[in-house]
Amino acid sequence: MLVNHRYRVLRLLSCEGGFGKIYEVSDRGESKVLKVLIEKNPKAVELFQQEAAVLLRLKDPGIPRVEADGYFLYWPHNSPEPLHCLVMEKIHGQNLEEWLSTFTPHRLSQLQALHWLKQLAQILQKVHQLQYFHRDIKPANIMVRTPTTPHSSPDGDRLVLIDFGTAREMTHTYLAKVGGGQNITSITSAGYTPLEQINNKAVPQSDFYALGRTFVYLLTGFHPNEFDEDPRTGQLLWRNAAPGISPLLANFIDELMEPFPGNRPKNTQEILLRVGQLERQLQEPPPPPFKPAPPASISFPSVQFHWLVKGAMAIAAIVAVAAVPIYLESASREESAYFVRYLPSFPTPFKAQSHWVNSVAIAPNGKTLVSGGWDYTIKVWNFASGKEKITLKGHRNWVRSLAISPDGKTLISASDDTTIKAWNLILGIVQYTLSSHEKAVNSVAISGDGKTLVSGSSDNTVKVWNLKSGKLERTLRGHRNWVNAVVITPDGETAISASSDRTIGVWNLSSGTRVDTLYGHTDWVSSLAIAPDGETLASGSHDGTVRLWDLRSGELKKTLHGRQKYVSAVAISPDGKTLLSGSSDGTIKLWNLSNGTLKSTISSSGYVRALAIAPDNRHFVSAGLDKQIRIWQMPP
Repeated sequence: MLVNHRYRVLRLLSCEGGFGKIYEVSDRGESKVLKVLIEKNPKAVELFQQEAAVLLRLKDPGIPRVEADGYFLYWPHNSPEPLHCLVMEKIHGQNLEEWLSTFTPHRLSQLQALHWLKQLAQILQKVHQLQYFHRDIKPANIMVRTPTTPHSSPDGDRLVLIDFGTAREMTHTYLAKVGGGQNITSITSAGYTPLEQINNKAVPQSDFYALGRTFVYLLTGFHPNEFDEDPRTGQLLWRNAAPGISPLLANFIDELMEPFPGNRPKNTQEILLRVGQLERQLQEPPPPPFKPAPPASISFPSVQFHWLVKGAMAIAAIVAVAAVPIYLESASREESAYFVRYLPSFPTPFKAQSHWVNSVAIAPNGKTLVSGGWDYTIKVWNFASGKEKITLKGHRNWVRSLAISPDGKTLISASDDTTIKAWNLILGIVQYTLSSHEKAVNSVAISGDGKTLVSGSSDNTVKVWNLKSGKLERTLRGHRNWVNAVVITPDGETAISASSDRTIGVWNLSSGTRVDTLYGHTDWVSSLAIAPDGETLASGSHDGTVRLWDLRSGELKKTLHGRQKYVSAVAISPDGKTLLSGSSDGTIKLWNLSNGTLKSTISSSGYVRALAIAPDNRHFVSAGLDKQIRIWQMPP
């Protein structure tokens, strides 16, 4: 049988259920593979055409070659509809499942694994550079292109990644669908598919998870589903089945398989860099035998997680809890009364002095804490345990402000680099970047219905955005100096802005008009907070005062003089009972919101730049220029 006047069918290689058939064909004496689509479903046709498009663009020895005329339609005799056909290079060899079953000792050595890991990362680099990701990496879809016997060393063999029928193009539309929770065609292979892909939210890092699981199979000879998972971390417990594998390589395989995609390597370049480091480390001679050093005083690195207990004295003891180093230390009488713990300081990857904590936000469910720093990064923490979950990188300057959507899925970050980024907080990836401001973006706020985003900038403007699409709806002008803070009333109808021009602007979000201006502060207005009932506004200023305003009338209700220097942060508890104010003098004051009386003063250590109160009203968070994030118990 001659197809398309060129390809002579030799034999049937396999059937893919009712989807299609695969034949070996002769193209003028050269053996090739012909895939024929039988399924007429439009989605099946779309995926088939997509595979053809991907393979036509990808030119690499590690990917089956398809010529420009390799995709065509073929009309069988007396058939009213054509068949979709794709001819590609025939890979001579075995897939890795077949290869491992015949290879002794039925598992890969460490050096062989590194050799193959580098090859597959190089192939994926080509795929990802063209904005595609595979979505179905597994041993059955990787072939060994070799004329040698299956029992020979694979060091000279070449791997080929096949079956691009499930590949997906990474477009802005796709990212918007993922971020918006829309349905994406789900592709799953038991034991190799990550959770985000099972939930129809695949990202390029999903390929890295499948790659790690593939190497678990190659290094142990067992399918990943044959291993248990750690119920606490979700990590696969596979190492005991891979004797002779260095912890360095095992750690990297685990990193590829991290349950949270943002904790996996960010791209193929990072994988290749790490593999190169592993090759050098694992080929170096072993270190000399360990000799214990003489006794010395105990020191604690900055990445440790500290606990303070009420009335505790200094104790030279280290306690292990949930694999996090913990130790007790002395505290001042004021601090020890309410201080629960503080999180480790930011790292300093860019400048040693640029590592202050500038902003904090707590997710609506109270389980996640997010902090933004002067090292350009954002850190996501488990609020209960204090364990760092992920570091988000992407800004090119200080992160000034953070806001989390009411559903807890979207994180908004504002930066001195003039941009605003919307992150998928579940996946740890950027959904979109907004770059309409001309200067630093100092503050962002999200409406209670999760539809509107408001931003304030050093370009003296307030901008209103559609949170879902990132579309700019309007720009509010009227301030004569920087806009330092913005908030939105609970009903979502009004935005309020605080400026270095010493005024507070009140804006109608629907019309974009300025409906009121609040005067009274004698220096910069730096921070704002609105009570849950929407009737009271609190403003903090560099004049050292906190002012309470009646939002219905715009009248000043009370001025709170707490003998603080610059009031840089204010927050109101979810129950509307307590107001917090943080200052450059290192103090945090707790006020009774209803009558303005001072309840207590807490001494922190250093300039307090940010405050946030947990949804349970039992804890609050402070952060600032001492490089620490403190979690406090709310006093009665």
